[in-house]
Amino acid sequence: MELSSNQIAQILPHRYPFALVDRITDYEPGQWAKGIKCVSAAEPVFCGHFPQQHVFPGVLILEAMAQVGAIAILSLPENQGKIALFGGVKNARFKRKVIPGDVLEMECVLTKRRGPVGVGACKAMVNGQLACTAELTFAISE
Repeated sequence: MELSSNQIAQILPHRYPFALVDRITDYEPGQWAKGIKCVSAAEPVFCGHFPQQHVFPGVLILEAMAQVGAIAILSLPENQGKIALFGGVKNARFKRKVIPGDVLEMECVLTKRRGPVGVGACKAMVNGQLACTAELTFAISE
């Protein structure tokens, strides 16, 4: 199943400039999701990171992967209208720079869930090259 940016906005509470997923390319509710972020030089973050050599911040890559994972968990009927909050980040590794013009292809597989808390194994790729991996913990909130 694919979701457009408008459909994503019906599931996630994030809005510009913090809506970091342009499209969900496929997902299985409660299990996993894949999505993309098209990095553009017009994004406000590049005014300061860095004006002379644009690099998309690692913390925003983590947030974008978390938003992909949030689609997987919040698309379950019992979680509709709720918010997925960051609970933690483990083993984050950044393998290459992400720059304007790159298409960040992200995947998050939900590996554990106990009540409102869960864990997702996430990765982000650019042109088939690994850009980032991390284990993200989330908590579902009303």
